[in-house]
Amino acid sequence: MAPPASANGSSAKDFYQDEKNLMKLCDFLRSGDGPAVREAIEMDKRVYYIKGEKLVTFLVEPKKGTKWPKDLPRFKSRPEAIAVCKDLCSRHFMHRSEKVAKGELEVSRVRDFDESAYFTWIYEGNKKFSHLMTTMLIIGFLCCTCFPIWPNFLKVFVWYMSVSMLIFIFFLITFRALIFLFVWIIGYEFWILPNLFDEQLGFFASFVPLYSLDKTKEGQLMYRIGVFVAFFSFCYWAVTQPSEFDGFVKGQGDFIKDLYAGTLLSDISQKDKENIDKPKMPSLEDLLKKLDSEDEEEKELSEEEAVDSLLENLVEEEEEIIGDEE
Repeated sequence: MAPPASANGSSAKDFYQDEKNLMKLCDFLRSGDGPAVREAIEMDKRVYYIKGEKLVTFLVEPKKGTKWPKDLPRFKSRPEAIAVCKDLCSRHFMHRSEKVAKGELEVSRVRDFDESAYFTWIYEGNKKFSHLMTTMLIIGFLCCTCFPIWPNFLKVFVWYMSVSMLIFIFFLITFRALIFLFVWIIGYEFWILPNLFDEQLGFFASFVPLYSLDKTKEGQLMYRIGVFVAFFSFCYWAVTQPSEFDGFVKGQGDFIKDLYAGTLLSDISQKDKENIDKPKMPSLEDLLKKLDSEDEEEKELSEEEAVDSLLENLVEEEEEIIGDEE
């Protein structure tokens, strides 16, 4: 049974004259229980739009399973719903748009509500969650930029988390590929999380559906036989050459251990790794050694200059003696 229109028995149109009540209606329409919307680009911005006819139909006859809010009155007729939709446009909760290309809209010069037209949502709902996420993003950015002054245990924790996530993604991709390969050989395409790497979907939508199973296209029989032979050959090699295969497995285990331990870059000393975030300032001992070396160089230069001057004097004296004899 539908809830009463309002406390005093007025119509839904009168109830939604109050802007706060209209905002509650918009919150419901923009939620997961609201009508389906489409995405498009308008003025270089991703927007959500809906056709006027679908919006009016949803207000009058919601789809099955829709949980209509108890504090919002239901619409009894299409003219009543159209009147509220006109209020949504006049109060700038949405505006009329026109299609210019596939997935692209532009703002229409006509402002009136029409069931045959498209309308883009301007109302974005409660901003508290958005502001919270923005604050968390700023805090996270500041924490990342201050990474050099983090305590050592936090650096180690971040390193282990990063390596674990990298290994998990690698094994997930490998596992998905192997499962697909095994099932593809028998004539079916089976993907676990098929939309996992779809860049056009959101975070949660990337995990839906859990799997997909389709029959392979015709003309792939020879490819499947070739892959089966190659896989059987690899299994035969792993069984008949256990020492080489065991060495390969051991090498992968050592690689993971070195990755966690941070010893892959063996050309960097442990002392340099520990002091990688510290400023490179010379010690007093290094400065004294540098001064001593400079003094020794100056002393050697002065001795060389004295020897050169002495040789020049001797040469000049010999030339004078030879001149006097002549």
